[in-house]
Amino acid sequence: MFAEAEADPILSKDEFKPLEERLRAALLNAQYERLRKADKSLLIVVAGIDGAGKGATVNLLNEWMDPRHIRTLAYGPREGEELDRPPLWRYWRDLPPKGSTGIVFGSWYAPLIIEASRKKPNAEKIEAQAAAIMRFEAMLAAEGVQIIKLWFHLSAKAQKTRAQHLLASPETAWQVSPVDLKVNKRFDRIRAGGHVVLNHTDCGHAPWVVIPSADENMRAARTAEAVLAAMRQRGIPRIPPAFVAHSGSTRIVDRLGQLDYEAKVDKQDYESELGLLQGRLARAARSDKFQQRSLVLVFEGQDAAGKGGAIRRVTHALDARQFDITPIAAPSSEELARPYLWRFWRRIPRHGRIAIFDRSWYGRVLVERVEKLIAPAKWRRSYAEINDFEEQLVASGALVLKFWLAITPDEQLERFREREKSPFKNFKITPDDWRNRDKWREYAAATNELLTRTDVPHAPWHLVSANDKRYARLQVLRHIVEAMEDQL
Repeated sequence: MFAEAEADPILSKDEFKPLEERLRAALLNAQYERLRKADKSLLIVVAGIDGAGKGATVNLLNEWMDPRHIRTLAYGPREGEELDRPPLWRYWRDLPPKGSTGIVFGSWYAPLIIEASRKKPNAEKIEAQAAAIMRFEAMLAAEGVQIIKLWFHLSAKAQKTRAQHLLASPETAWQVSPVDLKVNKRFDRIRAGGHVVLNHTDCGHAPWVVIPSADENMRAARTAEAVLAAMRQRGIPRIPPAFVAHSGSTRIVDRLGQLDYEAKVDKQDYESELGLLQGRLARAARSDKFQQRSLVLVFEGQDAAGKGGAIRRVTHALDARQFDITPIAAPSSEELARPYLWRFWRRIPRHGRIAIFDRSWYGRVLVERVEKLIAPAKWRRSYAEINDFEEQLVASGALVLKFWLAITPDEQLERFREREKSPFKNFKITPDDWRNRDKWREYAAATNELLTRTDVPHAPWHLVSANDKRYARLQVLRHIVEAMEDQL
């Protein structure tokens, strides 16, 4: 794997000069063509031996291409608000839009490389970390993010010689870090770790390319050739079936049909219990223990099921500085230029805070599925992607609760007519609401399937009969309070 790179091949100046001219022109043309099409973005992941000239090569790429459409994304150890969220949050947050290019230093590979390069690496950790990376990259690739991973490599002798050469001049000494100087002593371990990383994570939709790096010209030419080949690649690569949630393997249960839609609460009992539950919620949200956790509340349901009213009863108990409500509508042009889950990753809360989603990422397997806005392969794949997303939230300290507020067709019709008559509510009723009623069965089928495939212990669904609004609001509050008190 590293044999050619460790032979330290050289490209003479006479050979490099005409090649450089061709590569520069070709890279610019390919870059502008991608900008024109704007159908996918490119992520160039930079890794490899420290002291192999990675930074200098990336600087050269910015010179050869139009730097206005390249984002260099450099990451160190997680700190501050990054520690309150899943490790992949910062990479999701910074994803470039379609047509653009991102160059990533300190990528999601850093923990895997560190583990694989230890004296006694933990095989289970390596397998788990590699599997998580593969899921992440498969999801990005399927959503139009092209990934190419460059491993810069050279022999131990060449690495040492390069560091000494740079240190000899005050003008270049700054390029040598303390880490670069220690590499030679640990070269064999780093090399072995690199083998493990590349063997575990090289795949068609996110390939590794080893860049011989002892010679500056060779390094520049090979990097440019790899990037150019990626930019010229057409279409979206095939994603292995292992990353797709297969439909038909699980029996879909009609959970909506099993609800008791006659459940009610009288006004007096409602008022007294509402105050008690809101008081318990206020105490839990203000507790010291909650400062080490976060809360994610997802509200879904049929049109006019009372999501807004239930949310207001929750927020009445909270400090307005502590929560954010995100109403989800059709994605904007900025959101369409990135993977589907991008806009939701950006809204996940820090510890001590609460994120409330009035509709959510489940739109992909509901409205987008039923209205045929996307191909079936996309929404079928989304169950696994959603479960993975929520699992990462929980692993980072979030409490994830999902509510489906359910009403009957007759109750919905009554509420629609009430909204049309009320000057305070008629803004809530739209032609789409009436049109969606005609697809009640299709939406019910999609709902029952998402409940079956995404109701998991770490992020459970709570089905709430909402024909009686008071009953539904108390049920929502009760589930939140009990979950928080149990966890804190």
